[in-house]
Amino acid sequence: MNRKVSIRFFNNREVRAAWDDSANQWLFSIADIVGVLTESVNPRKYWSVLKTRLKKSHPELTTNCSQLKMTAVAIR
Repeated sequence: MNRKVSIRFFNNREVRAAWDDSANQWLFSIADIVGVLTESVNPRKYWSVLKTRLKKSHPELTTNCSQLKMTAVAIR
């Protein structure tokens, strides 16, 4: 599988993205998106708590996957 990694910007904040050739689509980091939308200081924790609450009230809305790896933002 050939993937192209990219950094996108939304409201002047970085959002990691990767192009998946086999699916012909962009994949985005949910933690980065949650951070942009909520302005949380700890978006991974925010997403974890939200996902736990969603599982309790609507178990069909979430998957049984805790976390997938995405390339970290390069420090320059």
